Amino acid sequence: MSGELRALGLVLGLLLGLLLASPLIAPSLMPWGVEALFIIGGFQLRLADRRWAMRNGWSNWISHIRMAPARLIPWAAAATVALIAGDGARAQAILVAASLCELLIYPVCTHILAGLSRRSAGAVLVLLVMVGLGAAGEAIRYMIGFMTGISACLFWLRGPDGEAHALGLALTGLVAAAVTAVLLPAAMPVALPAAIVCATLALAHVSTLRRRPIPWRVGGGLRVRP
Repeated sequence: MSGELRALGLVLGLLLGLLLASPLIAPSLMPWGVEALFIIGGFQLRLADRRWAMRNGWSNWISHIRMAPARLIPWAAAATVALIAGDGARAQAILVAASLCELLIYPVCTHILAGLSRRSAGAVLVLLVMVGLGAAGEAIRYMIGFMTGISACLFWLRGPDGEAHALGLALTGLVAAAVTAVLLPAAMPVALPAAIVCATLALAHVSTLRRRPIPWRVGGGLRVRP
């Protein structure tokens, strides 16, 4: 999974850089940028955390929580930008949402959703995107975005990776969500998370390398390289 992690890390870093520059370039885009940061951050965290399968259910979150302070650095940077822009309420919402996502929401969601099938994970993903439309409060919307990213990663992990059909569906969803956001600005609270999810899924599909089995001979017999 190193290819997906590297690509998502680059996108997350680029998005954070644009977010840091948003108060000078386009202050109105900052809320959407923060929400995208939470969605991609949830996807990346679930993809990177390969040790969850070795944990014993609810009783062993210590290793995850111990690493949380290092992962809170990007959120602290985003909150600092909000403070510089003069929006203390948004800075507080970012810090509250990030802390709850890292220390509570991620372990709980991963444990609850771990046994879902791909179809069920997709249904939860669509539900979370729709629920974000009526979120009461900025911090709650960011937390829903983080859960959306986790669900998107689980959906991707259970599906075919690197497949042209799945990549085409993700790109089609991205275009449809982008067109909806342009033609119907009122649908932005749903169209933006949908576009970010589709773009992240497309990126994950593109970054997956499919290696065909390479035949090689050992002792005169034809073997297939594992």
